[in-house]
Amino acid sequence: MPSSSTTSYVGTASPAAPPTLVQRSFGPAGHLWVHFVLCIYAVIALFPIALILINSVKTRNAIFDGPMSLPTAETLTLVGFEKVLSGTHFLLYFGNSLAVTLGSLVLIVLFGAMAGWALSEYKFPGNRFLNFFIAIGIMIPIRLGTVSILQLVVALDLINTRTALVLVYTAQGLPLAVMILSEFIRQIPSELKDAARCDGVGEIAIFFKVILPLIRPAIATVAVFTMIPAWNDLWFPLILAPGEETRTVTLGVQQFIGQYATDWNSVLAALSMAVIPILLLYVAFSRQLIRGLTAGAVK
Repeated sequence: MPSSSTTSYVGTASPAAPPTLVQRSFGPAGHLWVHFVLCIYAVIALFPIALILINSVKTRNAIFDGPMSLPTAETLTLVGFEKVLSGTHFLLYFGNSLAVTLGSLVLIVLFGAMAGWALSEYKFPGNRFLNFFIAIGIMIPIRLGTVSILQLVVALDLINTRTALVLVYTAQGLPLAVMILSEFIRQIPSELKDAARCDGVGEIAIFFKVILPLIRPAIATVAVFTMIPAWNDLWFPLILAPGEETRTVTLGVQQFIGQYATDWNSVLAALSMAVIPILLLYVAFSRQLIRGLTAGAVK
């Protein structure tokens, strides 16, 4: 004879899931509206990039006559790319930008993760002051100290070197990296770290073998947020490294912009090639970036 507690659940349907915030706000079709709005935003965000790519392969007259139109057999031309690749040292500029951006990115991630690990794991006098000091670094633009930075670079004999740009971009991106990475490190269960310590694993090994693999979404987020400002920056390359051998992509594009005339074919071609690393970075780290941005949203 089955018990009453068993028979009471026979034939009962599972409770329906509560409506989400989107469904409560916009009704049953709320997700469709959200996707519609996001699609519109994606079109608006990608429109300038598409406009640059389309006009980079058109003649000068076609650019001004119909900037929104696609290139035709009469207007299709690669003269801008030919001028950029053969008439300038664009590959050198591209390599400088790549070296500076990747170099600063590695230092930002490494030092930011180390600082975040120290501030979140260890309690010591001045811990709160360091967190406050780092937060100030996010709020105050680094360009306010351009004169002092220039004087320091000259004193260190680093003017017209890629090292100067790497150091500046590292200092610029570290505060945000420390704040993001330290918050992710705090969410790692202490049992994992304690278990590693019980097995005799040192603190450095714990950091590289336990902590870093678990904060990959945060590292991808930091990489995107620090790479784009460094790659697109014009201010510090113009001041610290304006030489021909150390010129970056953004500074190299300026030679096509004159006071009375601008070679728009070359400008758009150079911008088209300069945007490729950013697109590749997003494609490579998009999943980790989304996980990093949404981590903790459902907790």
